[in-house]
Amino acid sequence: MGLREWIVPQERLFFDLLEQDAAAVEEGAYALLDLMKDFRDVASKRRHIKDIEHRGDEVVHSIYEELNKTFITPIDREDIMALASDLDNVLDMIDAAANRLHLYEIERPTPGMVELAQVIVHAVTALRRAVGMIRNMKQAGEVERIAVEVNRLENVADDLMNTSVAALFKQADVIHIIKAKEIIERLEEATDYCEDVANVLSDIVAKNQ
Repeated sequence: MGLREWIVPQERLFFDLLEQDAAAVEEGAYALLDLMKDFRDVASKRRHIKDIEHRGDEVVHSIYEELNKTFITPIDREDIMALASDLDNVLDMIDAAANRLHLYEIERPTPGMVELAQVIVHAVTALRRAVGMIRNMKQAGEVERIAVEVNRLENVADDLMNTSVAALFKQADVIHIIKAKEIIERLEEATDYCEDVANVLSDIVAKNQ
């Protein structure tokens, strides 16, 4: 087998795994939004999100295993690791928010929580598209556009968190304030990690054009 015949399957493998990872994150985001909008069977929906998170972990583990076995990678191995890790962090925060909604016995999500979940969906849907584009640097401009949009969405999430927490402090139930604030912060943190993913994608494009 020649070098070219060996490299090409390896290229496809890493891009395939990264796309699987991004798809799991998107699935988790939609499952969280469904939980927020239709706040019934919370325990079951939370388990579903946990299952998605476990699948995402398995994909990330596969990426790390392949990196350990592979000498030549289609893009910098540090970028592959960063992309996998940051996508995993997004999914971890989605799972953390869903877990707290269940464990803290929240009666219903606040409007701010629902809005933040919608922002997460918008961000990860865009990121999933962008991850699929890095196979072909002819789409570098669109990847960069998506990175800029995800950064904008992170700023939207910051504003939503601030206004949502401010609204909480107008309430009298201190325990509810503490619980809801932590959930809101986990949701906003998911968008921070989305921004990290966007920045890695932007770096990949800059290095490989």
